[in-house]
Amino acid sequence: MIKRVVSFALHQPLFVVLMTILFIGGGWAAFHSLPIEAFPDVSDIQVNVITLYPGRAPEEVEKQVTMPIETVLNGLPHMIRMFSHTQFGLSFIMLTFDERTTDTQARQQTLERLGTADLPQGVQVQLAPLSTAIGEIYRYTLKGEGYTTRELRTLQDWVVERNFRSVPGVADVVTFGGLIKTYEVNPNLARMRYYGLSLQQLYTALGRGNANVGGSKVTQGSQQYLIRGVGLLRSADEIKSIVIAAHNGTPILVRDIAEVTLGSVPVEGIMGQDDVDDVVAGIVLMRKGENPSEVLKGLKARIQLLNTSILPKGVRIVSYYDRTWLIDTTLHTVFKNLAEGAILVTFVLLLFLGNLRAAAIVAFIIPLSLLATFIGLTWRGIPANLLSLGAMDFGIIVDGAVIVVENVFRRLGDLKDKGNKTAFRNAIESATVEVGRPTFFSMLIIIAAHIPIFTLQRHEGRIFAPMAWTVTSALVGSLLLSLTLVPLLC
Repeated sequence: MIKRVVSFALHQPLFVVLMTILFIGGGWAAFHSLPIEAFPDVSDIQVNVITLYPGRAPEEVEKQVTMPIETVLNGLPHMIRMFSHTQFGLSFIMLTFDERTTDTQARQQTLERLGTADLPQGVQVQLAPLSTAIGEIYRYTLKGEGYTTRELRTLQDWVVERNFRSVPGVADVVTFGGLIKTYEVNPNLARMRYYGLSLQQLYTALGRGNANVGGSKVTQGSQQYLIRGVGLLRSADEIKSIVIAAHNGTPILVRDIAEVTLGSVPVEGIMGQDDVDDVVAGIVLMRKGENPSEVLKGLKARIQLLNTSILPKGVRIVSYYDRTWLIDTTLHTVFKNLAEGAILVTFVLLLFLGNLRAAAIVAFIIPLSLLATFIGLTWRGIPANLLSLGAMDFGIIVDGAVIVVENVFRRLGDLKDKGNKTAFRNAIESATVEVGRPTFFSMLIIIAAHIPIFTLQRHEGRIFAPMAWTVTSALVGSLLLSLTLVPLLC
């Protein structure tokens, strides 16, 4: 088998060259499509169930929300752990699954079970976004000269966050700081008593006045005009003009019995930066499994659009943490070390082989093996990171090429009729076949040594399995090139 492969490579040089070019193109494309992280994501497949029950004590939330949800979620397929936490008005349940399911399947099964839970009225159940602990890829503040934190928070909630959520790969946007705008209606109880009104009537009137109402249509010739009543409130003055009831034929408005002011939701924390005690900030979370480089590229394009044409004049988004810097630093570190290793290996080969051409042939296998690694990681869907790329050992990778080149040069040194091309080619073929079988099994033994790493699961597997796939892909690529391209180059 090895003899046929070597013979084919030597007698079909054009095919080997074309396949090498195709291999280089595929490796380059795999590198550009490969997600690159600074460190591996070791998180399990998890589904977080967040339930809001406003205004309820932890004991009530535990009995009426947490326990019923735990009951219906017990026994989910492939679930290995359930953790719950209850506090004032909030229930948090974390479900952990094994490797035999996917995030999509786990979330779908959880939603199906949640639909059967018997929960009190007013309970809001939702799943946390599909993100992990390393999903924070961008942090920013919203700044604007002459704008209050209430105005900036309004822009953040209704403009910035909505635009960021539409960027492909963004799972969620978490906002901190600022005052959330509200309109407060403070009734005068004495006036309400005078007009004979109750708080329920005031509450009903406010709800009725803050709604759009659809009507019928009016036909004029060949055209129809749709009729609707626009009632969504936009200012405090519109709230003051809402009619509550009539007293002796005179309408009673909100302004007659209450004072309407601009307020904010009670503040339970503060976000400060440098010497500013209250800033509006946000964290962009990336969806699990996405390519951070592509997500950040789309996010920055959207930020450029927001800063130049959408946000009011003077308001801008300022970054104070960007994953791009960490990714670029990681790539620089990895490729710097790889380049230094390749140069060192080439120097050692030149020193011991004593032939520049032989050293160049072996050194040429190094970048090609790296491209084989990119193809293998892309095929397996494993992101590249500092640990996986750092596992490259060029000394082991070029072993096959070194053995083949050294034996070829030994055979050529013993060749008497060096001007005969047929004898020259036959000598190269015989030298390659002679060491081809030992080279194949030596590489196979090194690959087999990584089998225990492939069997690791959960956190250990996510940390070390990419390293094993990196080395294995490089060794397979190096072996194929050593038996085909190397003798052809010789």
